[in-house]
Order: sequence, then C-alpha cells, then structure tokens
Amino acid sequence: MSRIGPMFSEKRIRGEKALITYTMGGDPDLSLSLEIIKTLAASGADLIEVGLPFSDPLADGPVIQKAGQRALAADSGPEEVLALIAAARKDLSLPLVIMSYLNPIFQIGIDEFLRRAAGAGADGLIIPDLPAEEGEEIRAAAAGYGLDLIPLVAPTTGQKRLEKIVSQASGFIYCVSVTGVTGARDNLPVEVIPLLERVQAATKLPVCLGFGISTPEQAMLAAPHCDGIIVGSALVALVEEYTRNKINKQEMLKLMAERVAALKLALRES
Repeated sequence: MSRIGPMFSEKRIRGEKALITYTMGGDPDLSLSLEIIKTLAASGADLIEVGLPFSDPLADGPVIQKAGQRALAADSGPEEVLALIAAARKDLSLPLVIMSYLNPIFQIGIDEFLRRAAGAGADGLIIPDLPAEEGEEIRAAAAGYGLDLIPLVAPTTGQKRLEKIVSQASGFIYCVSVTGVTGARDNLPVEVIPLLERVQAATKLPVCLGFGISTPEQAMLAAPHCDGIIVGSALVALVEEYTRNKINKQEMLKLMAERVAALKLALRES
C-alpha cells in the first residue's frame, strides 16, 4: 500500500489540505536535487512529485522544460532519478511520486521500471501522455507493485471521459487548472471551481489542483474547493535563478523553504 491514501486520510481528519510540491529530479545536479527534496519536505510539503527529465515534454511549461534540460545536461536519466528517490527515501517518510512521460519508462520496460520505482520507495506515478484508454497494462503492473497511478483531468475533459478516468484512478485525481502547460499564472481561471466540483461528484478519491498555482493567495482561493494544491514552477524557478548566478545555493534553499512554508500557512488558514 502506498503512503498517499494514509496521508490524505490524516489530512481529512485534521481538516487540512495537502501541499504537493514538484521538483525536477537531477536539477541542477543529483546532489543538490537531493538537498532540494529534503528542503521541500522539511518546510511543509505533504507529498513531493519528482520529475523524470525528458527531452520532449508534453505538459511542461518553459520553467520546467529548462529544468529538464539542466537535469539531462547533468546526466540525470531514469536510472539516476530512481537512485535519487531511493536516497531521499532513506530519510523521508512522506509520499514520493514520479512524474514521467511514457518514453523514459519504455526505455527500461514497464514492469522493470515499476519494480525499480517501488523498490526505490516511490508511492505512485503521474504520466501526462498516458491516455486513459491505453493504460491498462501500466495500471495493472503499478497496482501489483503497490504504486498509485494518478490521472490528470483538464477543464476540457468531457463528463463521460471524466467518469471513466476517475473510475480507473488511485491515489488522487490531478486536476489541471488551465488548458495549457505548467507555469505560474497571475489568476486562476473561473472554470477551476466547476471543474473541481465535477470531479468531486464523480469520485471519493482526493482531488487536487495544479498548473498555475504559485502564491499563498491562490492557494487560499483554491483550497476550500479541493483536497490539496500542487505547486511546481514557482519553486523550480528558484533553481533557475541559482543556475544563472542570481542567488547562491543557500539563498536558493532558504527562499524555497520560505515559499513552501508560506503556502503551507495559507492552506492552514483557508
């Protein structure tokens, strides 16, 4: 059994919403990437998504695309990210989820990749380019290794397809706030709340909102309508500032910790 369900159950008992953070595995290098994961956990993240760098990402905006390029330039691939997760798992008890596209998984082989992911201590996977209609093999294999396969639902997802997607899901439902790629936005679209309501009516799984959330104010706005929020680009952007020598390593980790703590406080006050 993965750690995801118990984490959300505990949150619901406490009347809290989960803070999910994203970081690219191996960005800017494996050593610092491990420090970033530990910083996110220590600052209040309830679940951490670890991206598997891929050269042709479908859903990533400019900030995360650059992070993937930095990680690839530092020779971070599937094997290295799995080793990174295993290293993080030695010290962390919170759920760790791999966000990957299909090709890197195919490189190793579906069953072998999932076996290694479970062995490394991962709790689930998010695969943005996995169609609901073609995911049975991965779903069955993931379930066999105790991994949750978390689907994405977009504002454009029709009702019948939404019901099919959530019926196959485990862990939580990842609601995408916009019809574009990842990245911080100034405002959340008005379609977000109706989308969350539609998904919640179709499933008992936790429903979380990502893509576009970057500030405590946005977190407070979304929190009453979902079980958790997902923040990625606003945190990954700090790594970019570090790699461009705008801030040093300690400043980067300090700012990241402060942003996570501020988001956590906003969720508690929402």
